Amino acid sequence: MVYVFLADGFEEIEALTPVDLLRRAGVRVTTLGVGGKREIKGAHGVTVLADAPDADFADDAPDMVILPGGMPGAANLDASPAVAAALAKTAAAGGFLAAICAAPMVLGHKGYLAGKKATCYPGFEGELKGATPKKAPVVRDGNVITGAGMGVAAEFALELVAALCGKEKAATLERGILKA
Repeated sequence: MVYVFLADGFEEIEALTPVDLLRRAGVRVTTLGVGGKREIKGAHGVTVLADAPDADFADDAPDMVILPGGMPGAANLDASPAVAAALAKTAAAGGFLAAICAAPMVLGHKGYLAGKKATCYPGFEGELKGATPKKAPVVRDGNVITGAGMGVAAEFALELVAALCGKEKAATLERGILKA
C-alpha cells in the first residue's frame, strides 16, 4: 500500500500526479489528510478531499510514503507527528520514502537522507541534512526517491511506478500518457 500525505499548502500537481499514475499502474494508493482533516487546501486554492485523515494510518509495513512539496505544505508535513510515525514504519519495513520539491527537507530533517544522493527545489539544498545534493529532475538512491519540483511531477511519478511495479510497467504507462 502507498500513502500520500496531504497538508494544507501542498503543491497540487506534485500530489495528484503520483496518485493518478500509480493508480493507473494498479497500485493501491490512499491519500491522508494531515491534522486529522479530510478537506485539504492546496497552495493554489484547490481543495482536495483526502481518502482518510492521517489518524487512520495503521500500516506496519507500507510499500511507500509520498510527500508532496509546496509551501507551507512541506513545513506542515515536517511538523506532523503522524508523518514522522509513517516514515519510521515505512523505513523500518524497507519501504520507499518519496518526496518532491520542498518536501525532501522532511526526509533530511528526520535523518533519512544520511549518506544518500537527493534532489529538491533550488534553495532547499541546505535542508537535505546528510545528503549529497544533486541538480537532477529525479534521484533514486536505495529506498529514497526525490524530485526537484512541479515541472518533473510526471517523471517523479513514473520513477515511483518503476520502483514498485518495474521499469517495463513504467515505460508502458509513459507511452500511454504520451510523455515525450
